[in-house]
Amino acid sequence: MAKSLVIVESPAKAKTINKYLGKQYVVKASLGHVKDLPKRDLAVDVDNGFRPQYEVIEGKKKLMQELRDAAKKVDNVYLAADPDREGEAICWHLQEELKSKKSDKRKAEDGSETPKFFRVMFNEITKKSIEKAFEKPAQVNINLVDAQQARRVLDRLVGYKISPLLWDKVRRGLSAGRVQTVAVRVVVEREREIRAFVKQEYWTLDVNLAAKKTPYFDARLFRKGEEAPEIPNQEVSDALVADLEGAKYIVKSVGTKEKRRNPVAPFITSTLQQESSRKLRFSVKRTMMLAQQLYEGVELGSEGAVGLITYMRTDSTRVSDDAITEARELIGSKFGPQYVPAAPNTYKSKKDAQDAHEAVRPTSAMRTPDEVAKFLAEDQLKLYRLIWMRFIASQMNPALFDQTTIDVNTSGVSGTGYTFRATGSVEKFDGFLVAYEEGKDQKDEEDDELKHKLPAVTVGEELKLRAIKPEQHFTEPPPRYTEATLVKKLESDGVGRPSTYASILSTIQEREYVTKEGGKFRPTELGMVVTDLLLESFNDIFDVRYTARMEQDLDEIEEGKMDWREAMGDFYERFMKDLGNAEEHMTNIKRMEKPTDLTCDKCGKPLVIKWGKHGSFLACTGYPECTYTRELTVDLPDVEKGDLGEQGEEEYCQNCGRPMVLKKGRFGTFYACTGYPDCKTTKQIGGAQKKADVQLDEKCPQCGNNLVQKYGRFGEFTACSNYPACKFVKQKTIGVKCPECSEGEVVERRSKRGKTFYGCNRYPDCDFVAWARPVSEKCPDCGNSYLVEKYLKAGAFLQCPASGCKYKREMPVAAEPIAS
Repeated sequence: MAKSLVIVESPAKAKTINKYLGKQYVVKASLGHVKDLPKRDLAVDVDNGFRPQYEVIEGKKKLMQELRDAAKKVDNVYLAADPDREGEAICWHLQEELKSKKSDKRKAEDGSETPKFFRVMFNEITKKSIEKAFEKPAQVNINLVDAQQARRVLDRLVGYKISPLLWDKVRRGLSAGRVQTVAVRVVVEREREIRAFVKQEYWTLDVNLAAKKTPYFDARLFRKGEEAPEIPNQEVSDALVADLEGAKYIVKSVGTKEKRRNPVAPFITSTLQQESSRKLRFSVKRTMMLAQQLYEGVELGSEGAVGLITYMRTDSTRVSDDAITEARELIGSKFGPQYVPAAPNTYKSKKDAQDAHEAVRPTSAMRTPDEVAKFLAEDQLKLYRLIWMRFIASQMNPALFDQTTIDVNTSGVSGTGYTFRATGSVEKFDGFLVAYEEGKDQKDEEDDELKHKLPAVTVGEELKLRAIKPEQHFTEPPPRYTEATLVKKLESDGVGRPSTYASILSTIQEREYVTKEGGKFRPTELGMVVTDLLLESFNDIFDVRYTARMEQDLDEIEEGKMDWREAMGDFYERFMKDLGNAEEHMTNIKRMEKPTDLTCDKCGKPLVIKWGKHGSFLACTGYPECTYTRELTVDLPDVEKGDLGEQGEEEYCQNCGRPMVLKKGRFGTFYACTGYPDCKTTKQIGGAQKKADVQLDEKCPQCGNNLVQKYGRFGEFTACSNYPACKFVKQKTIGVKCPECSEGEVVERRSKRGKTFYGCNRYPDCDFVAWARPVSEKCPDCGNSYLVEKYLKAGAFLQCPASGCKYKREMPVAAEPIAS
């Protein structure tokens, strides 16, 4: 019988660990957290030291009973959740729940009470690491638990106190988060920088020159006299070109120096997320999910489940000596001894790093991506290859380049001296670049230098002018944040920690405070409104520096330097003061009726700005007698700066000729006819107008009214004109009897996701269904009553859908695929 129980979070991790432990151990999974603050109320006793009132999570009670029963049968319980604050909290809650009651306590052979509880942690799930952890088990670190508890209580206080305020002032269902709100603020502030940006014109002046030897090369104006040139417009540019008419170009100097490009450190959590976003186009959430799978273990054939990478939530670049030695051996054998540095490369972690775990690296450098490729899913392999290559490159020699700079002098007609400069780099030794090159968010000078190939020239050599190339440019606004750059920004500001970035980015999108367009974050109108309201009343709480300081306080709690209740007290005093002020003075957007200078197109009364479930809009003050509304052309926070009357090019309804106005619905902004409800024509922005209904001579079999041909998002269909009183929709038959009941007709239908399928029109009496279009033809092999159409890369086929029958033949050439 097993003497010890080991509890981890996931079944995958349990399976991998179970392989390395003997029969004396039974390994079970808690499936994540087992206790949490209940959702129905605040569950934090602020008057008694902010004591959290945890409960076993609904749905985990049966699992907890199973774990209790297992704990009663063993002498020792080893808690092996992930080695971070969250994992420590899981272990603490498990220990609290599994401790035997007085009546259940048993005595071990040495007279001590059982079971005994131990905490084991491992940075990687390998045999060596696990055996080492079980040799020296520890106890649950209460400082780590307190740090996680402080974060949970902080977030609960902010969420449960501010969310009702937003429900009342903006819209029901909204919520605020302590760190997420700061992340939205960062995105909003960048958007405002972009909107306020005024582009500036500037010019550059290049000359294309030919030396005695090839190739031709470009040199850029570097000095005008002794000063850096300023070319603000075409007039100045044209004057410079005229001044250089007939000038001679003489090589002033040629400088060559060796430039070293050092390898980058192995991944920490944030750099893994950034590089995965740049190179693999994975979201932060997907990156962490795949990394978790690689850490917990993947089946490698006869080897069984193996953990392929170290723990993926870390801010340390530290690597064990064993891992470095293994990497150096592989580099020497795979790439050659010239790539192995004389001494191992070491990297400094950032000054506020917790340094609790190693960098993210493969558990064995010898387990190459090619060797494990057949066992991994496509995306798992991509991420593993990225981690493996980065780690191997981090222990290689630098890349070496010869950087050449050529300065060329000339004099203008006016006598002014000019210096043009050309810079180019040539790779001399590829070094770590043979294995890996870090991605970049934007191109830099280094990239341009590598493109430029320069000829061999001598000082005093006269060069031949081939062309003068003035070029106009405009300054660019700061770019919108991508997932990679937003994580980088949050990390540099000290907001959040490695384990929180994925949830921060997911939450701000789920709450519809930001959207992602072309991979870049843009705040929604709702996100801007909520951010402005919260900063109006809680500017200190949602300040980037204050949030970073709170993260530092959590670190100090973890290190045992601060009592978590003290940190809560300081925060709560400030927070409640701001909350009281907000309840009294926060702008009530929900009930807002902001006057404008515009008048109603229908009745001539003034229009006001209101707020609805889809955002801001213009409405007539004559409501309810007049129901005229139209969309605002600017977001609510920009109303003071924008022109409310400007709606762009006038749009007219193609069905009735009336003007169309902007409206906003659950699918976004669109044009709608001002003749509503008499005319219900709509048009997507940038799309075609929705066609008007066409009345048919056919009568509805249910109510006797005429049927009409309508146009929906999945195409045209026929329905009753008396909708919504009559909801009859004529089904599209394909001329085939139902092969199952032989009574009904097979009709074309659409799933909720818009995919075409085929079913019997007698449903639910007959439940025949097929994804491929049935054909009324018997299978010559098995006698099945019908065949189906299949459209493959090899062509169009008729095949039998019966299980086990492999009949298939080419379709007649005239057959056309059905749009789906």
